[in-house]
Amino acid sequence: MTASPYAEFRELQTVVRDQVLRITLSNPPMNGMTPAIHGELAYIFRVANRDRSIRAVVITGAGDRAFSAGGDINRMAAKIDDHGAWNGAMPEAREIIASILECDKPTIARINGHAVGLGASIVLACDITVMVEKAKIGDTHVKVGLSAGDGGALLWPFLVGPVLARRYLLTGDLLTGAEAAAIGLITEAVPAADLDTRVDIWTERLARGATQAISLTKRSINANIRQQAQAYLDAHLGLETMTHLSADHRRAAFAFRDQEEPSFEGD
Repeated sequence: MTASPYAEFRELQTVVRDQVLRITLSNPPMNGMTPAIHGELAYIFRVANRDRSIRAVVITGAGDRAFSAGGDINRMAAKIDDHGAWNGAMPEAREIIASILECDKPTIARINGHAVGLGASIVLACDITVMVEKAKIGDTHVKVGLSAGDGGALLWPFLVGPVLARRYLLTGDLLTGAEAAAIGLITEAVPAADLDTRVDIWTERLARGATQAISLTKRSINANIRQQAQAYLDAHLGLETMTHLSADHRRAAFAFRDQEEPSFEGD
């Protein structure tokens, strides 16, 4: 009996059913990133892409509060001077977004709750995004003194254009699922009670469709953003690294850890 290619994943919950891989981020209550989760996200979509038995991938978060709140602010503050850990995570951050965009299998994001920072970037890299209408989505990097380098500056202009991308990335403001659907940031927003039904409908349609036609159409649609990812993700992450070294980021990390309002001084 052949071992499942997903047996090695310990931090991500995986289930294969009806030729669909379902991935769950499980770090309650907000499914924030840990180094282990971050590391597994960097290659699970590559594994799924090579798995000829899989026809679609669904990714979601555990519980009903959050898809993922992104980076853990307490961990961020504790590791503020661990530049080796930061630099080691940068190739993973690049690979998370690139591997989703380059996955030929259709990807569906079941956005069960708040999706913030990297959590937002992960869902926005997916093909179909179904979100609870009252949940919040946004890229809050600037609120902690960081550049939106791990996907935000790449994905938001592609989805909603530069004007709205500037509006939300330069402020870090959050949108509800309903607001995100209205501007075309996500596919649709639904009441929480309807989330599974809508996700199942999309998953069934894509998993049972013409596999090669869907995959190659996806590749055609994503050709431009994949090219941009190859050209710019490293630069975006480099700019985020510059802000990681800033005094403003240090102030913000400690302020949020202590539940205080950060004071930015521009250095």
